[in-house]
Amino acid sequence: MQNREIFKHMITSKDIEQAILGRFMEGVEPAGEVSGAPVFFACPEKIVEICRFLKSEPGLEFNYLASLTAVDYPHGFEVVYHLYSISKKAYVTLKVKSGKDAPCVPSVTSVWLAADWQEREVYDMFGINFSGHPDMRRILMDQDWQGYPLRKDYVEE
Repeated sequence: MQNREIFKHMITSKDIEQAILGRFMEGVEPAGEVSGAPVFFACPEKIVEICRFLKSEPGLEFNYLASLTAVDYPHGFEVVYHLYSISKKAYVTLKVKSGKDAPCVPSVTSVWLAADWQEREVYDMFGINFSGHPDMRRILMDQDWQGYPLRKDYVEE
């Protein structure tokens, strides 16, 4: 009986996709699944609104920002958000593309305080700014460090 109660509260990838696409007609597109978790590309202008929806929508409740990182591709950067719903035992991944010249994505610190240091780390390692961040400065490297060590074009002196 107890297992039935647990499974009654779980959600599927299809449930997550329907909820997101039902709420956001524009600014988000499905990008498949990774390890059973749905993946979506979101436009930068919508990322905060989408994250706020995923966190606060009854039935979704993605209340845990598991990780926030970035990937350096030849065409530009992708900021990657791995979210987890503790109550629903479900994952979802969001990705936001940003160009190589002056990369910038809106901060999600207003949604999850845990984004604070994670966004600072992405800034420090990749040089991606997070507009609206309360304290956008280096967190790992010295403040006078030149360059961004995880960029593919970084050259160590």
